[in-house]
Amino acid sequence: MNEVAVVTGAAGGIGQVICARLLQRGMRVVMVDIQAERLQQLAIKLGEGATPFAADLTDQQALGRLMAFIEVEFGHLDILINNAAVTRVEPFDTRSVDSIVGELNINLISPLVLTRLAIPLLKRSTDARVITTVSLGGIFPMPESPIYSASKFGLRGAMLSIGLDLADKGIKVGSILPAATETPMLQQEAIDGGNALQFIDPPQPPEAVADQVLLMLDHPCLERTPKASESWLSKLAMLFPNLLPRAIGLFRKRGEKGMQRYLDSLGQRGLAHRVDGQWRLK
Repeated sequence: MNEVAVVTGAAGGIGQVICARLLQRGMRVVMVDIQAERLQQLAIKLGEGATPFAADLTDQQALGRLMAFIEVEFGHLDILINNAAVTRVEPFDTRSVDSIVGELNINLISPLVLTRLAIPLLKRSTDARVITTVSLGGIFPMPESPIYSASKFGLRGAMLSIGLDLADKGIKVGSILPAATETPMLQQEAIDGGNALQFIDPPQPPEAVADQVLLMLDHPCLERTPKASESWLSKLAMLFPNLLPRAIGLFRKRGEKGMQRYLDSLGQRGLAHRVDGQWRLK
């Protein structure tokens, strides 16, 4: 197999698993992340076929350099996986404008720009695919994370539209909509007392998301969801948006209990500890 894949957010919890799975399939994987040192360590760990490329995804010139690098090194691109994302749990009425723009740039603007820049190289592939990690936050609004919700609602809609547009142009586009997934980002969110709705059910492992990516490669479609039950519940709730204020209250009570259980599990696994009554990651 001579397929070339690009994975953004490669140094993160989900990204690392996706990269490892693609390498196991014999692909050559360009791993993109802003964390250069962690990226280099990951490349050494994963071995031959893994190529690190440190880049700030909000820098459009860096994205251009990434595409130029792929053209020189490989001459084409088969798979683009837009996986990078951030979330900041801050009240909307007090957070800075810079933080709002920054989150939108990483979660929404950069995957759209990168997808557009990748199209010339993707068109050289005989089986080009674009797979984007969206979120159930792209279906159901989260009061504690309005900018994350905005970015994911927008990203979901954009990728559905792009998928329809590129379907007859030789590029298959699909999205994965995972529920809460156990990653360092989610652990930090729990420590910070973030979005309780994420913890209604126990977080899934990153492997569950990677499984859906591989399934998307083998059986392309516009969307896949690791936890189908949560997807249907979210879609059902959105049929009656005026009932959300009442529904959110019920969901939040369940989520707060789930978050406490999750924090306790972090402590039991030695991943977090209490300092002056406050949880801290180790």
